[in-house]
Amino acid sequence: MTKKSEIYGIRSVIEAIKSSNDIDKVFIQKGLKGNLIGQLESLIRKNKINFSYVPVEKLNRLSKKNHQGVIARISPVKFYNLKEIDNFLNNSDNPFFLILDQISDVRNFGAIIRTAEISGVDGIIVSNNSTAPINADTIKTSAGAIFNIPIFKVNHIKDAIFSLQSHNVLIVSASEKASQNIYSINLKKGVALVMGSEQKGINKSVINISDHVVKLPMYGKIESLNVSVACGIFLYEVVRQRMNL
Repeated sequence: MTKKSEIYGIRSVIEAIKSSNDIDKVFIQKGLKGNLIGQLESLIRKNKINFSYVPVEKLNRLSKKNHQGVIARISPVKFYNLKEIDNFLNNSDNPFFLILDQISDVRNFGAIIRTAEISGVDGIIVSNNSTAPINADTIKTSAGAIFNIPIFKVNHIKDAIFSLQSHNVLIVSASEKASQNIYSINLKKGVALVMGSEQKGINKSVINISDHVVKLPMYGKIESLNVSVACGIFLYEVVRQRMNL
């Protein structure tokens, strides 16, 4: 049924989802029909799990076993949920969170995790259905830091933000279109930095409920930084300010 970080077979994947395994993504053969496939698709959507319909050739490359047209990839790390964010906040005086909205590149994701862990971030919050998968590239780029920092997966980023704000955590979103820069914000108290992808940026609905929207000053001809580099600069501004408490 299992091979390293994979589960194959329709019933096996259904049971894995029901038992709350950390499913990173499900691959389903194009054109599959039937009650079991319908049940699987319903569970996937209900649990906000990443999935895609692929040709049988791709499934055959992923596994030589009798996969029955379905393969699930298991995350190598444990994910935490929205309720566990609340539990953490109830026991923290000065939380420091990082929220990643629509980061889809695995290497950027890994590099961000590495910097977040070393800069003292308490936890990283991502969404269930619009985040880069955690695979060998993510782990390698993070230099193993991914095993040392909690990652919270939520159905909606906004729900996590509302939870943070209810505990007086400042939500600071990064945007090149912002009018103020990061150095004008007091980051000494509880804070959550929000970073978006280089292609899509931060969702407008997230921007609208942020306490501050900030940018980095740019003096060269290039108009933007790689998101993992920009994230590192933002994170270390929090570190710098807190060192001077």
